[in-house]
Amino acid sequence: MYCLSTFALNSRSAPFFERCAAVHQRLLFALAWSLVILCLLHPALACGAPSSPSDNTLASSSSESQGPYKKILVVGDSLSAEYGLIKGQGWVALLEEKLKAEHRSWRVINSSISGDTTSGGLARLPALLATHRPQVVVLELGANDALRGLDLKMTQSNLQSMAKLCQQAHAKLLLLGMQVPPNYGRQYNEDLKATYVLVTQQHRSMLVPFFFQGLVDHIAKLPGSQDPTDAWFQADRIHPLAKAHPYILQGIWPTLKNSMKD
Repeated sequence: MYCLSTFALNSRSAPFFERCAAVHQRLLFALAWSLVILCLLHPALACGAPSSPSDNTLASSSSESQGPYKKILVVGDSLSAEYGLIKGQGWVALLEEKLKAEHRSWRVINSSISGDTTSGGLARLPALLATHRPQVVVLELGANDALRGLDLKMTQSNLQSMAKLCQQAHAKLLLLGMQVPPNYGRQYNEDLKATYVLVTQQHRSMLVPFFFQGLVDHIAKLPGSQDPTDAWFQADRIHPLAKAHPYILQGIWPTLKNSMKD
C-alpha cells in the first residue's frame, strides 16, 4: 500500500502540479492531506500491515531453474506485493508477462512484503541474493520509512548497504524512488528525493525518481475533473487499482530495460 501521495512532485521533470489545471491542483493537495491523516489514524494501514515472506514472496515457476534464464529480483513493500489485488494483477506480475510475451530470457522473482521498510529489506537481502543469484535487483523501499517520519540518514544507510550487497553479488541495481505530499514539508521531501539520487550516484546504479510517475503522466493527459483517488485507487483510497498497474510498469520499464543490457 502507498500511503504517500501518488501525485507528488517529480524530481526530473516539470512539477505535476504546475502542469494541471487549478481544479486538479486542489484535488491533489486535498488527496495528499487525506492520505496522511488516514495513515496516522490507522497505523495498520501504513503501506500495508507487515506480513511474512511466505505470504508474499511470489517467485515465478521457472525462476529457480538452472536453465538459460536471467533473473530480476524485486524487493519491495505492498506497492509491489499485490496488496488488495488478485494474484497476477500487480506491476511485477505484468512485468513477468511482458518478458515472456517478448520472448526475453529473463524471469522475475517477487520478494515484496507489505509493510516492509529499508531496514527489513536490508535484513532479507543477503539470503535472497544467495538463494536466487539475480542479475538485476529492483529495490522499491522507503515509503514506509518516510511515512513513519524515520531519520532519512538511516534510510540512506540502509539503501547504501543494500547497494553494496548487490555489487558484491555482481547484480545491477535499480532504485524506485518515493516522494511525500506537501504537508510533510518541502525540505523533508527534497531530502528524501536526494537520498535516492545520492545512493544511485555513489553506487553507479539506476533510478526511477518516482515510482508512480507513469500513472501520474497518464492521469495528466486525461480530460475531466474526476477525483483520481476514486478512479485509480481501491476503496481505501490508498492502494492503486489493478487498472493503474500497467501505467506504473510503463513508467518503470524504460529504465529497467536498460539495466537488463549486458
